[in-house]
Amino acid sequence: MSRPGFLSTGIIFLFVILLSAGVWSQDKWKGKFEVQWIYVKDVPNSQVRHIRLENNENKPVTNSRDTQEIPPDKARQVMKIVHSYRHTTSIFDDFGHYEKRQEESNSKRPAQSSSSGRKGGAH
Repeated sequence: MSRPGFLSTGIIFLFVILLSAGVWSQDKWKGKFEVQWIYVKDVPNSQVRHIRLENNENKPVTNSRDTQEIPPDKARQVMKIVHSYRHTTSIFDDFGHYEKRQEESNSKRPAQSSSSGRKGGAH
């Protein structure tokens, strides 16, 4: 069985995916699950901030965190806005920036020696 869901990171970045359940239920952290990307777009929080979640102290949906349950009627409201929002950017535009930062970070790390620093025989 598949079910729609969405994950949020950062301020305006939104994924909408379709997860195929099953594999992780057998072994908590091993295996894989299929992901079908439906939307990958930047949607400003201001577009959905008015939607409040009664199951999260009536906070705006933009205050939600990973695994926050969103009632179906509120999720439909968010999805309608996401679907119709005309975005000009997505996280794909940022990949070069993050790859460059990772390379810079890696080059600043001191070289690690091949020795573990342990004394004695075989390890």
